[in-house]
Amino acid sequence: MPAVVAFETIPELYINLVKKYENTDKTAFAFKPSPNEDYKTVTWSTVKEDVTALASYLLQQGVEEGERVAILSENRYEWAVVDLAIQSIGAINVALYTTLPPHQCEYILNDSGARIFFVSTGIQLKKAVEIFDNCKELKQVIAFDEPKVKAHLKNNFVKLFDTVCTAGSKAETKLSDQLKKRTKGVKPEDVSTLIYTSGTTGNPKGAMLTHRNIVSNVKAAHDAITISDKDRCLSFLPLCHSFERTGGYYAMAAGGAEIYYAESVDTVAKNMLEVNPTIVVSVPRLFEKIYNLVKKNVQEGSAIQQAIFNWALDVGEKHWKGKRGLISVQKTIADKLVFDKLRQRTGGRIRFFVSGGAALPAEIGAFFMSAGLNILEGYGLTETSPVMTCNRYGEEEMGTVGKVINGVTVGIQRLEDNKIIAQLSGEDYPSDLTSEPGEILNRGPNTMKGYWNNEEATKEMIDDDGWLHTGDVGRFVNGRLQITDRIKHMIVNAGGKNIYPGPIEDMFKTSKWVDQLVVVGENQAFMAALIVPDFEALETHAKQNDIKYDSMEDLLKNEAIVNIFSKEIRSFSKELASHEKIRDFRLIPNEFTVETGELTPTLKVKRRVIEDKYGDLIEDMFKDA
Repeated sequence: MPAVVAFETIPELYINLVKKYENTDKTAFAFKPSPNEDYKTVTWSTVKEDVTALASYLLQQGVEEGERVAILSENRYEWAVVDLAIQSIGAINVALYTTLPPHQCEYILNDSGARIFFVSTGIQLKKAVEIFDNCKELKQVIAFDEPKVKAHLKNNFVKLFDTVCTAGSKAETKLSDQLKKRTKGVKPEDVSTLIYTSGTTGNPKGAMLTHRNIVSNVKAAHDAITISDKDRCLSFLPLCHSFERTGGYYAMAAGGAEIYYAESVDTVAKNMLEVNPTIVVSVPRLFEKIYNLVKKNVQEGSAIQQAIFNWALDVGEKHWKGKRGLISVQKTIADKLVFDKLRQRTGGRIRFFVSGGAALPAEIGAFFMSAGLNILEGYGLTETSPVMTCNRYGEEEMGTVGKVINGVTVGIQRLEDNKIIAQLSGEDYPSDLTSEPGEILNRGPNTMKGYWNNEEATKEMIDDDGWLHTGDVGRFVNGRLQITDRIKHMIVNAGGKNIYPGPIEDMFKTSKWVDQLVVVGENQAFMAALIVPDFEALETHAKQNDIKYDSMEDLLKNEAIVNIFSKEIRSFSKELASHEKIRDFRLIPNEFTVETGELTPTLKVKRRVIEDKYGDLIEDMFKDA
């Protein structure tokens, strides 16, 4: 379905949305002023007022075309205002993850040469104040919230968001012609944003995404997925990541959808009930948690309840795979007995979820599809703006990331000889192409311009023929892309066998006892695993079986608990090849998190960090091998 307005750049999208919805009560964004308040809606007329005021202020400060302006903030309405103001004057948005420590913020500000730095809460302002003197180009810090630490405001370089917007609004008339000229002057080939890859090693690299990169991706997304002005999206993935930026922000706005901001990642379940969204863009972690919670509740139910649930799941799967007739009647019954309750917990209006950022285990995807909660899984990188492929509504194939989107070509390059052995473009369908595995390549208008100030890294990523090398391994299966794993994640055992840990780890995510699992075994005779248990499931089990313990570390050493995981490992390993089977494991008493450094801000595992942090446990597992 095409976008509700025509556009070739982000400022053109914004301007045309304002023209379409100005002086109407159409909601553009919504947010909670405080945790105990209801959602407050913002119309496009208000958006125009706020963006114009801030853009005028930036012009007052002498911000030029192509100059970088940075944002360090959670998802909130001010984030969108700052972004649209930056885009309107032809400047470049540099967005940072709120989880970054001060020294990494400092690196990005210096690398990008940002002159103005917007921050959200007092926590983020503290970082900005701490590093200000080390950032040679930085002249001003603008805080969304008034800080509790009033001393921060004594710094001449710190200003409040409301104050600068008021100053900008007073200068609007004087700067009106200049602002219009700047907005119209933005070209598709201009850089819209620098998105710094979170990375698992080394300094982050700033991917330069142009307006053409992003706009082409938004339009291709609309070709593949229906987004309309009747939709409402709940936004909670970081807007500084390309997945949420393109999928949960620009693509939603281009369809006229309402964008509601979750209070935080931790409040998503509560906010879904308040917002009643029709579309939710997420990473697999949300679906894994919901799946394991439902599975746990079923296993704790009576034999009759378990039988009803399993029957409903079987009926649901047959229905979403196309069987009708009696199955349709049974599906209605299954909904009333089982699935309606689950759908109500998501707000009751979900048309579909969009999953990306990491692989969605096929069993978990099938569960949601059977429940009537469609998940459209896609694939891409920050450097591809980000979407390369996606499943279409009604054509979902779990275990794949769907068909190539329009305008993009995806190739498969054999690892042994670097020969491109298969390729598909969005215009090549229908196709039943099936190929052998290899590295996934991308070519098209969604390919980034390059890395900011890093020509060497750009050449490593994009070859002379214009192919962007993703570093992921995959293959085509009946015209759909199937991901194997990252090339750099491949484990080579002592016998020279290549093992991709991703699919093994995904399989264990369906266990009610396992929250997180990382496979290890480089140059070893067998595979082993570091396991973060589902602590709630363990504590419930301990209570029911009168197992006494003083701490989580104590509980994980209990023989009965260890035996649970031994049995679970053996059971799941039956599905694996001999060289892939998990032969040993260690239980970890703390969850892998972004804050403690084991996960990237997009919840990908930092394998090297985990292997370093738990090196003693890994060494212990292999000491007799």
